[in-house]
Amino acid sequence: MSTGRRTLNISIIIPTLNEEATLAPLLANLLAGPRPGPEIIVADGGSTDHTLELARRPGVLSVSSRPGRGPQQNRGARAASRDNLLFLHCDTRLPEAFAVHVHAILERPQTAAGAFRLKINGPGAGLRLVEWGVGLRSRLLQMVYGDQAIFVRREVFHQAGGFADQAILEDLDLIRRLRRLGRIRVAPAAVTTSARRWQRLGIIRTTLLNQVMLAGYLARVKPEKLARLYYGGSEVSRAGKPGQSG
Repeated sequence: MSTGRRTLNISIIIPTLNEEATLAPLLANLLAGPRPGPEIIVADGGSTDHTLELARRPGVLSVSSRPGRGPQQNRGARAASRDNLLFLHCDTRLPEAFAVHVHAILERPQTAAGAFRLKINGPGAGLRLVEWGVGLRSRLLQMVYGDQAIFVRREVFHQAGGFADQAILEDLDLIRRLRRLGRIRVAPAAVTTSARRWQRLGIIRTTLLNQVMLAGYLARVKPEKLARLYYGGSEVSRAGKPGQSG
């Protein structure tokens, strides 16, 4: 299969909520490649800014959902017409020839899903250490997060039950169910994601908070309680917003 045909067989699903500042450059980046390209679906959770206006452009399918990354991404998956789904956050950029990596991984035996290595768009040894930790966790534990651009065959996604309708860590919840169906593999190429949360809260605080979330989830703390801690009580504001690895 040629690179062009491989790209055509991927639906990229982008959850949004008031992402006018990040959606425009992301769509420009995706649409700059050879056309026709992948199917691009913006799954909006009720934006009140210009996000939907930006999504209404040639080459982009816009769908609406109630807010929440889980419901929004499930809505995008239902609208998808391609065999392979890739879930992409607005502040993340795919590597060149990403489709080659997607197909190379999903065509391997005993594979349920895949994701990319993580590169954080910012300087400093602290962020490099975060990247190293994410890579180690991804390879050894087969535990990847949404900011690594999770990709999966459409039928496997539905077989696993899709994303849960929960307030936080819906990506990890899906990955845990996918692991029952096969391996989670990591591509050698990296996505590049924004450093905005690490820069706002600080690397140490952000990393510790992420580990608390993970420990709480594994201890079966209710996602609603974890979301209140993570987002300071403002759960609605995080609908469609990207989380961070770490």
